[in-house]
Amino acid sequence: MMAALLLRRDKKATAAHLKADLNRTDNTAGVRQLQELLDAVLNPEKPAADSEALDWCKCLIAGGDGFEEFCKTVRSYDNATLCGLVWTANFVAYRCRSCGISPCMSLCAECFNNGDHTGHDFNMFRSQAGGACDCGDGNVMRETGFCRRHRLRTGENVPLIPRDLLLMSEMVLPRFIQCIIQYLRDGYVEPDTSTERDLQKVLQQLEPQISFLEELTKMGGAMRTVLTKILTNQQTFKELSMGQEDNLYAKKNYDKYLSALKNSGLVSVEEKAQGATADVTVGAEGGTGEMVLLGKIILAYSCVIESLKHKCFLEELLFWTIKYEFPQKMVTFLLNMLPDQDYKITFTKTFVQHYAFIMKTLMKSHESDTMSNRIVHISVQLFSNEELARHVTEECHLLDIMVTVLLYMMESCLIKSELQDEENNRHVVVNCSEALLKNNTYWPLVSDFINILSHQSVAKKFLEDHSLVMLWMSFVSFFQGMNLNKRELNEHVEFESQTYYAAFAAELEACAQPMWGLLTHCKVKETQEYTKTVVRYCLETLQIWFDAIGFIDEPAPNQVTFHLPLHRYYAMFLSKAIKCQGLDLDSLLPDQEMLMKIMVHPLQIQACLSEIHSNMWVRNGLQIKGQAMTYVQSHFCNSMIDPDIYLLQVCASRLDPDYFISSVFERFKVVDLLTMASQHQNAVLDSEQERPMLEGALTFLVILTSLRIHLGMTDDEILRAEMVSQLCMNDRTHSALLDLIPENPNPKSGIVPGSCSFEEMLSAVADFKAPVFEPGGSMQQGMYTPKAEVWEKEFDPIMVVLRTVYRRDVQSAMDRYSAFLKQSGIHTGNPWPPYKERTPLHHCYKGLIKLLHCKTLHIVIFTLLYKIWMDHQNMSEHVLCMVLYLIELGLDNQLQDTKDEVRYSEHCHDSWFPGTNLLSNLHHVINFVRVRVPETAPEVRREAPPSTSTEASSYGQNLREAQMFSLVAERRRKFQEIINRNNTEAAQVVRPKSSSTRWVPPGTPPQLVTEILEIRESMLSLLIKLHQKMSSKQNSLSASWLDDMDTGRHAHGDGITAIERILTKAAMRSCQIKRSIQDVCGKVCPPVPPKKNSPTDKKTMDKEERRQRARERQQKLLAEFASRQKSFMETAMDVESPDTEAAMDLGPSEVMESEVLYDCVICGQSGPSTEDRPTGLVVLLQASSVLGHRCKSQEAKNLPTSDEEHIYPADTCGVSHDVRLTLMQRFFKDSSCLQSVSIGWDGGVYVQTCGHTLHIDCHKSYMESLRNDQVLQGFSVDKGEFTCPLCRQFANSVLPCRPGRGTETGSWHTPTNKKTCVLVKEVEDLQEKLGLFPVSYIIKPGTESNLSKEMELVIKDIKNTTQKKYMDYGKNPGSPDNDFLFMYSVARTNLELELVHRGGNLCSGGASAAAKRSCLNQLFHVLAMHMRLYSIDSAYNPWTKLTQIIQSKEAEPEVPMLFRDVPSLLIIFVLTMPQPLRKEHFTCVVKMLYSLQFIQALAALSTKFSPEERQAWSTSGALMKNAANAEKSFEALLSHVISELSKGKSVYKVKAEETSVLSSTVWSPQSIEFSLQQFCLPFLRLSCLLQHHLYGDSLTGCLEEEEFSSLAVCLGLLPSAHQPSNSMHSASCLQWVVSAFDLVSQWCVEVTGLSQMQAEQSLTLLVQDPQWAAPRLLQLPDNYNIIFQYYHRKACTSCKKVPKDPALCLVCGAFVCLKGVCCKQQGICECFLQSTGIFLLINASVIIIIRGHRFCLWGSVYLDAHGEEDRDLRRGKPLFLCEERYRVLEQQWVSHTFDHINKRWGPHYNGL
Repeated sequence: MMAALLLRRDKKATAAHLKADLNRTDNTAGVRQLQELLDAVLNPEKPAADSEALDWCKCLIAGGDGFEEFCKTVRSYDNATLCGLVWTANFVAYRCRSCGISPCMSLCAECFNNGDHTGHDFNMFRSQAGGACDCGDGNVMRETGFCRRHRLRTGENVPLIPRDLLLMSEMVLPRFIQCIIQYLRDGYVEPDTSTERDLQKVLQQLEPQISFLEELTKMGGAMRTVLTKILTNQQTFKELSMGQEDNLYAKKNYDKYLSALKNSGLVSVEEKAQGATADVTVGAEGGTGEMVLLGKIILAYSCVIESLKHKCFLEELLFWTIKYEFPQKMVTFLLNMLPDQDYKITFTKTFVQHYAFIMKTLMKSHESDTMSNRIVHISVQLFSNEELARHVTEECHLLDIMVTVLLYMMESCLIKSELQDEENNRHVVVNCSEALLKNNTYWPLVSDFINILSHQSVAKKFLEDHSLVMLWMSFVSFFQGMNLNKRELNEHVEFESQTYYAAFAAELEACAQPMWGLLTHCKVKETQEYTKTVVRYCLETLQIWFDAIGFIDEPAPNQVTFHLPLHRYYAMFLSKAIKCQGLDLDSLLPDQEMLMKIMVHPLQIQACLSEIHSNMWVRNGLQIKGQAMTYVQSHFCNSMIDPDIYLLQVCASRLDPDYFISSVFERFKVVDLLTMASQHQNAVLDSEQERPMLEGALTFLVILTSLRIHLGMTDDEILRAEMVSQLCMNDRTHSALLDLIPENPNPKSGIVPGSCSFEEMLSAVADFKAPVFEPGGSMQQGMYTPKAEVWEKEFDPIMVVLRTVYRRDVQSAMDRYSAFLKQSGIHTGNPWPPYKERTPLHHCYKGLIKLLHCKTLHIVIFTLLYKIWMDHQNMSEHVLCMVLYLIELGLDNQLQDTKDEVRYSEHCHDSWFPGTNLLSNLHHVINFVRVRVPETAPEVRREAPPSTSTEASSYGQNLREAQMFSLVAERRRKFQEIINRNNTEAAQVVRPKSSSTRWVPPGTPPQLVTEILEIRESMLSLLIKLHQKMSSKQNSLSASWLDDMDTGRHAHGDGITAIERILTKAAMRSCQIKRSIQDVCGKVCPPVPPKKNSPTDKKTMDKEERRQRARERQQKLLAEFASRQKSFMETAMDVESPDTEAAMDLGPSEVMESEVLYDCVICGQSGPSTEDRPTGLVVLLQASSVLGHRCKSQEAKNLPTSDEEHIYPADTCGVSHDVRLTLMQRFFKDSSCLQSVSIGWDGGVYVQTCGHTLHIDCHKSYMESLRNDQVLQGFSVDKGEFTCPLCRQFANSVLPCRPGRGTETGSWHTPTNKKTCVLVKEVEDLQEKLGLFPVSYIIKPGTESNLSKEMELVIKDIKNTTQKKYMDYGKNPGSPDNDFLFMYSVARTNLELELVHRGGNLCSGGASAAAKRSCLNQLFHVLAMHMRLYSIDSAYNPWTKLTQIIQSKEAEPEVPMLFRDVPSLLIIFVLTMPQPLRKEHFTCVVKMLYSLQFIQALAALSTKFSPEERQAWSTSGALMKNAANAEKSFEALLSHVISELSKGKSVYKVKAEETSVLSSTVWSPQSIEFSLQQFCLPFLRLSCLLQHHLYGDSLTGCLEEEEFSSLAVCLGLLPSAHQPSNSMHSASCLQWVVSAFDLVSQWCVEVTGLSQMQAEQSLTLLVQDPQWAAPRLLQLPDNYNIIFQYYHRKACTSCKKVPKDPALCLVCGAFVCLKGVCCKQQGICECFLQSTGIFLLINASVIIIIRGHRFCLWGSVYLDAHGEEDRDLRRGKPLFLCEERYRVLEQQWVSHTFDHINKRWGPHYNGL
């Protein structure tokens, strides 16, 4: 009843009233009232979307105050010392490695920017899964990195919060949370019955409630404490969880909740029942090993198998969060609470308690990706903290839970392994094609596991718990042998599976990374026990594995798996034990038999790598190559190939060397090849595979015996070697290098392990090449290149071979090496890979040297030397190179022990070599060898052996000596021996079978016969003979060469040098060898190979000759090609170099001589352009607003990077011209206005050409063929775009060339000495006679010539280039005046742009860098042709006003002459007079216009004076009016202008005080002269340029000070012998036809007599300043972060949202959403519409150019400290503006060359 009353009352009043009641000492009534009210308000049967309940809660919590006020008050008591800001995916955060203790540390932008991280190793990153700010948390980061707010711990000084403030919250919130839980219980349905959507719906309805909770957490520490109490209080939960007894609804919900709980264990209730029976059967089938494993796993499960039980709200909330698959809002709420310590501990325990359940849910989820991210978002916050992690490991068995859950997870996708014994294999492996592995569903679990193992205390717990280690090993064994490859022998595999991605990722993430994590804690002696434990269980598990796959001694053929994680665990822990813990190797090794088994699979992988590169696996598709590449790739190599090779080195150092070597050759399948015979049969290889496989086997042996990564190199040496090998392959950028150098992938290791930092090492081995910019070239990045001494002393080809993913990189390294040797003059030929001295071996591994000193290897070496000398097939330089390398390694690594000698010599059952030492075997001569050869071989002797007894007996002895050697038999024997020794049954030693019986593979052709070869060579003699053969001299080594040897020069060179180096080394080590060498050198004779081999012999001899011939042929071809290219270059012009001569202009100077001939680049014919078959220039028309963006100041405008800064476009050229025209149109006649200014500053049309010409009909057929060409081009043929057929430059139109005339040219150009007044009259007449043109141009009605048609088409193209709004400026659109304005403005735009390209002046003269091939002449012609359609009404002809004194009164006045734009008038006159125009007429027009320009300059200048100065100049000049040359003196004219403009509506009356402020300077005659010249210069430059194009006059260069006089002479305003420049007067150029003073008066009266205009307005029009600074892009800040921070969160101006792809226009500073619709409709950025948009993509730091419908990625102008771009900000390193690049960008914008220089354009389909 009470509640109903309360509900009706005002919420605020009720809240205040209740609060007062509750504050009394006896508050039972208040409590009762409140509970009743809450029962009514928070009734879970009401729909959740009802907002009434939420409003009530807000009011009650605030206790009568406003909720906002309440929030503020609570916030003021915030005592938090942590930031704890939570973010979701895609948020930009920072990570500082210098400050982080945990590698997962991250900071929000605010805390980062407020902390001091200068000089630290930090980067910005986009969060993948979301995260939270760690500022203030000393467990995760060092205090020095805290921001100001959290360093000062302001939270600690906050006063205690008054109890009554949060009283209501404590009462209301438990009920509120209970209510949310009721909704969640009610809404939940099991996923198999429901659709995803139902759950989403429930969550959507709860959105406001959860958001409210989130809001509460943001009120700070005080409120979080209250929430923590509520969430963790077990009593409250007990009371509220079940709901009241009588409430059926709550009861129903509670049952739902209980049933949901039932299945929360790992194994659900039903499964348990089945499980009990299943166990027994599995045991029976699976044999003992499996049973043990299962038993262990079941034991482990018991701790996580039970269903969950909840004791508080927090636990149930987390439970539902999991059930609903981690809704973002819930996750954020749970994380926002973490700054509260009590909450953090309880929540972490709760999370661990639910861990198994979380993973179970994850496996079933459809949205596993999103869910994974959210799980990690939470777990990374909890487990990165070592304290917490240790706590839950001890209290909640976190490690057991994790390992068990991992096992449980993988058990769901196990299959039978088919490795080795396919039928009886009992081993199970994960199936890589299962979704669990393919989608990396396991990664949250594994990443958590790696995270907690990074804490030492946790890792030690793991390593001390033997059952856990054992469990983990069984987990690892699931990956042992996964993704098995079987070699396809018949047809190509149908479907290439891509499972290998999953397999490699799984091994790296689930096996290798935890291993590296554990290894970091095994670094010191004290941790020996841990290593022993791991090694012990590794070996046990390996033994179980060998038994399970049924392995005896030989691997199954044609199978390979790249995944042997158990082997790698064993190897890495062995390596650590020896390197860091001082353990003895032998104490950790198993018996010989086990070592033999362990060696087999890694060796199989090495052999298969070779097979794959020899194309033996080609039928398995590309993916097998992918696997071979991934296996050695930089992110995998130190977890895969390195441990494998190390393990093989360990085996090799402990096993019998002969056994090992023979195993290698057998695995590589080249045993049959190792025979002295010239022919053999190979049972397993095709002949083209023999050579690469032999090379592979030898290279592997070299790597095995020379690699020292785990055998004694320090971390610094390893880093150095890795770095050198990467730099030798290619110059690298800093980031590529960081990526390519395998770092120890353990999370705690910082960037790279070891004491010496990456940077120090880099600067020691490499030089930095700063980025280079060729103007047209690609943008280079900053690169590191090896120092010279590195090439000389440290280049290690073996390391390069080991680390190359692509075989071509080895070649690249060798090419770079030989280039270095050539350049430094060390060696000019083709060098061999240099031999490099090695780090000494660690004493444990000394046994490895025995490989180099074993008989088997020596026999192989001897055989190969012999074969190479005899030119047997399939030998190569590489084989010899590796053989020599092995000999040299043997010489450098001598065996110390002689005891071994004796022991080995017993087994020496053959008589190849007396002992095992390489030195003594080198000079041992071998006389006879018995070989098995096919009957057809040349060695087979036809005659019977002699029968006399004596001879026979000696021959017999020889036969005994010529024992034949079989590798395979030898290996079998050794194996048997070892096995027997192990079984200690030495009594039954198996006698070796007689070694001549060879193991014959079944099914080989039987006709092999045994022959005896006479050899009589030693290794030494063969080496010397090879030396002769290579240097192709009879006795290349004289007997005494050893004595005058200089050892220093042997480090680099080819094979000859290598042999000399070996001989020298051998001679130094033994006198006996020295003697042998001298003997051999003395009596050496060339080999007489069997006849059969002569062709091959000839081959090598001819090879050089053939090469020589080929070279000559190539030279000849190249020369021919070069001459062709040169002639092409003479006709063409290379876009990329702006330095071509301007003299290449097709100016009319060529027209003079005779008809101009044009070459058509399509049909190749040359001829004149005619009416019927016109020729045209290939041109690109583009709209341009470059001119309109010019400003007055030379400085570029700054890009705004804060809300206070803005860019105002009012001062740009385009805007000021617009304003001017609009102002004129208000007062003057429209047609007259449209002739008084030019348009085209914004959206003008710029025409450029590559200078190539073609027939217009040829062009049409060319376009047709392009249209039918289906290749995707970067341009649109339908829009008329094409590339020039000759130089491939982009173009979109053809400009017709006018037919050249050869008749009247002479008289046309030469000046006649008529007086000026006569010429003036002639000009006037010419303008009257507009119709009189050369006959060909008269268009007869109905018969349009081809030429005129084409001209009209080009005009249409020009108009289509820009937008309508940039053409229609008249009051009545479409009027001829409008067209007229547009036409002459096109001419103006092109002239002005050429001036800009020439640097804004004409000082540099003709050969200016920017004078590209120009088409202005043709363009003028086309425009003139078009403008003749309009005639100027003679009454209004400005010419008369320039040259006559007339009285005219208009109804609508014309624009006064002083307001008109003089260059526009010049262009109008030239274009409307008959072409060709005589030069003297042109000069006359220029002279008349100059007078006008000069008076305009005086008028503008006079307005800048102060009234006193004006008065003074007026009087002083008046005195000179009567002087003789008054008309040519600026003083007199100035005085006249001042007096005239003071009459009537004087322009000077405008606020005299304003002007005086402007001119604080005093005007002297010099300063006046200077400003007059500056005012007139733009007009003179334009006229001069025009004259240059029309008449081909050359432009003479001059100094900047002399530019005025130089141009005046050029234009004929001054006689050519003018006085020195310093006394030059601009007035002396004036020439008047009528009285100057009268004419000036007439012009001034037009201004002062304007009745309508205000004086201010006429003043604005009068003061026109024709000078503009060069166009500039915006000035960008030096640090990219400034732009990024301001703009990446900035809302778009039109749609008010933060854009997904924000971009900035670098021309005008507009901020736009790329790809967003809003900006398109609004048209925010004009630049993009006018012509060319240059946008900086904020989130990618790159610049994109948009031209019409095409776009291209230009590159970035921001580079990091190492001169690299960071596209998409992936690395997040600080970026700085690269001035050179920005200048290149600006230059391409100004010169309109984006289309030519950037090749990768594509259509954007309006998607931008």
